[in-house]
Formats: sequence, C-alpha cells, structure tokens
Amino acid sequence: MDMHTVVLRPKGTTAEDVIAVARGHAKVEIGAEARGAIAEARKVVDALAAKPEPVYGVSTGFGALASRHIGPDLRAQLQRNIVRSHAAGMGPAVERDVVRALMFLRLKTLASGHTGVRPEVAQTMADVLNAGITPVVHEFGSLGCSGDLAPLSHCALTLMGEGDAEGPDGIVRPAGELLAAHGITPVELREKEGLALLNGTDGMLGMLVMALADLHRLYTSADITAALTLEALLGTAKVLAPELHAIRPHPGQGASADNMLRVLAGSGLTGHFQEDAAPRVQDAYSVRCAPQVAGAGRDTLAYARIVADRELAAAVDNPVVLRDGRVESNGNFHGAPVAYVLDFLAIAAADLGSIAERRTDRLLDKNRSHGLPPFLADDAGVDSGLMIAQYTQAALVSDMKRLAVPASVDSIPSSAMQEDHVSMGWSAARKLRTAVDNLTRIIAVELYAATRAVELRAGLTPAPASRAAIDALRAAGVEGPGPDRFLAPDLAGADAFVRDGRLIAAVEAVTGPLA
Repeated sequence: MDMHTVVLRPKGTTAEDVIAVARGHAKVEIGAEARGAIAEARKVVDALAAKPEPVYGVSTGFGALASRHIGPDLRAQLQRNIVRSHAAGMGPAVERDVVRALMFLRLKTLASGHTGVRPEVAQTMADVLNAGITPVVHEFGSLGCSGDLAPLSHCALTLMGEGDAEGPDGIVRPAGELLAAHGITPVELREKEGLALLNGTDGMLGMLVMALADLHRLYTSADITAALTLEALLGTAKVLAPELHAIRPHPGQGASADNMLRVLAGSGLTGHFQEDAAPRVQDAYSVRCAPQVAGAGRDTLAYARIVADRELAAAVDNPVVLRDGRVESNGNFHGAPVAYVLDFLAIAAADLGSIAERRTDRLLDKNRSHGLPPFLADDAGVDSGLMIAQYTQAALVSDMKRLAVPASVDSIPSSAMQEDHVSMGWSAARKLRTAVDNLTRIIAVELYAATRAVELRAGLTPAPASRAAIDALRAAGVEGPGPDRFLAPDLAGADAFVRDGRLIAAVEAVTGPLA
C-alpha cells in the first residue's frame, strides 16, 4: 500500500490520518471490512424502507417535521431536498484543509457501517477527495448540534453534482462540471442517505485535530522563545531544575521546563544577577513561571487529545444502524464534548500569548531589561527600534482575549424548538482557528525581539541551541540589530519561521527532540 494512502476501517481513524488527508492530500481508500459493514447496514435500511411503519430518517420528515410519513414515491425527493435546503451557509468560504477534514471525517462515519448508506455513496465521497475537489463551504450555518448541518450539506450537494466546488487548480466551478471532468458520476440519494451525509460533528472535530497539531508546535516554539528571552534578560536557569518541577508533578510543566533547560544548556548569559546595575533576587513571573503557564496549556492539550481520539473512534449519526439490526434515534450528534475543549484551548492559547507579550515588553523597557538599549533600538530617539512591534503583539493578545470568550455557553433554539439546546461547537472551532494564527504571530514577535536582544549582549556567549536558532533565522532573511528599517517584512519572516517549524528544527539539531 502506498504510504500516501489512508485506508478507512469500521473502527474509526487517527489524528495523523486526518491531517494527512486534510493537509497532505493523501489518497483515501475504503477497506474491505468497511465495505462489508456499509453493505450490511444498507440491507437493514432497505428492509425497513419496505415496511409500512414509519421509521425516522428512512420514511419520515426530519427534525420538527418528523411526524410526517413519506411514501416510497417521494423518498428520493425527500433526501435531495434535505441536502438542498440545508445547504444554506453564508459568509466567506472556509479553508480547503477544513473542508477536506470535514469530508474525510464524514466518510469515516459512513465507513463504520452505522449509517445505512449504500457503498457507492461512500465511494463517491472518497473519489471526490481523491480528485482534489473541495466543496465551497461557508463560515456560518452550523450550530454544532444535529451535526455541522450546513457545512456538511454543501459537501453533500457536491456529491449530487450541484452547487459550487473548488477544483485541484484552486478555481471555483459548478460541481457538476468538476465531477464530469474527473469521471465521477453524481449520486442519486435514496432512503436515509441525505440525512446520513449531514448529521455529524465532523467540521468541529477536524478543526480540533488540526489545532492540536498546530498548538503542539507552538507550545514547543514558546518554550524556545521563553528560553531566549531568559538569556537576553540575564536571568537564571536554576528555576528550571527538574527537582523543582518534580515536587509539583504536572506533566506539561515538567516538559516545558525540560525544553527550556535543554535550550539553555551551555549558555554564557544566564545567572548574571549580581553584575546588573539593579541586582535581582528573582526573575519576573513572565520569565520564572514560563513552564507553569506553558505546562498548564500542554496539559490542556493532552485532555483535548483524549476527547479528539474518542470522537475519532465514534460513529456520529441519527438515527444509527446498530449491529443487532435495530435503527435507533439518539443524541450523539450533539457537539458539547468537542465544543468544550475547543473553548478550553482558546483560553490556554490566549494565556500563552499574554505571557509571551509580557516577556517581549520587558525586553524593550530599559528600566527592566538589565542593560539593553530602549526598545532594542540602534540609536534610541533617532531610532524607535521594536516599539511598534510590541504594539502589534499587544493588539494580537487583546484579540485573543476576546476569542477566549467561550462559544459553548451559548445556545439559540432552532427547528421550532425541537433542537432547543445546541453546542455552538463550529463557532468555537472557527474562533480557535483565528486564535492559533494570532498565537503564531505573537510568538514570532517574541522570537524577533529575543534574538535581537541576545545579539546585543556583546561579549557574552549564548547557548549553542540559541545560536543555532539565531543563525537559522538570519539565514532565512530576517535581519538582526541595526538602524530602523521597514519592519513588517522581518516580522512576516519570523512568523513563517515559527509557522512552518523551522525554529524547532534549528534548535533540535542541537538539543535533540524536544517535547
């Protein structure tokens, strides 16, 4: 099997597979076991469809309209109509990786054999993914209950050859044209299939999985920039000693402290308290407590991974086909478990951004930087240095604090009060996505300031890992100390350096793998 092919089985999928499909454009294959499970569940639906008794989702309307029994002659129209009517999103199109994750995770549930769709419906979704066709999904339309209804409906619409989609070339065209160009036959939906394509937490889960990967990189990056700032401020590494963190045994705290200690190994800048004009007994909280704050965030990530892994193993639909042949309504589509951790991560990310900004501000303030020039300027007064870089960082932090307000505590009743409590998990995911982008920029500003500050400590030798980070950043075209220049390109360069993992790679070339 090609390493770039992800094989779906009935028992769910992994975070690594989600990212491989969403961002790496890995091919998707429905395994033989999953094909068998899909076919067996479809036999159950076909048998129920042939009976005169109404069965929700098979021979009835939906939501508040579930009391109407739908005859065989209208059932195909019913399934088409639910997709068309629910494809009611508005606002900007969401990102390609989000839509690919959304579709892959819906296909994961189809492959579980609990939804009752025909094998050809699942195969068409796999074919669309493999062709690089991405349905146009809009920002607004999901309340995170009964699944991510509008986003998933726009994806289902593409399977029917309707609506708009983006081709592999990035150009948006009518979906029917794109399917035809890739030899894909649009699906003709039958009983239960329209509903099965819409009822899942797939969008919010996909965004959670990708945010966890991004935040893991950012927490490691923040440990590196915190270590660089500690060096630049001539702080002490003694507070990072493992025996201190062992007596408060939070795993994330210990991991962050160890990262910082390894970055600082061999530094000639740390521990210069008594050489300052204003001797210190202790470093400020933003430096001394860096492992405690970042560590708490790491432990939050660990809990969120547990929730994500459970959801990745789940089959989320309503009604579901059970292994004993029953078709039962349920509430598993409610997004609360995912929504809570999405909000929790936004809180942790905001606090990590906040402490990074405080360290940056300390580097720029001549009254607290222990001998560094004001704003790290070349000729203070003539030059403003990094004054406004910190303003930008502060604006990002302020935005993150607003984004940390939880979405999951809100609920707006819908569907004529049938759906009277919703999770708002999609909204929690969207704001977390923005928060992750902001946090990347905040860490990039600290990196830019801390590397400049370390270089301004003439006569003192930074740690080998710090030197490697500085050299790699400079090799990437991000300039060091000197007179004022157009700053935005340097900040953008630092952002890219953090975002694509080059910061971690440069440091790990010296330290070995960091947590």
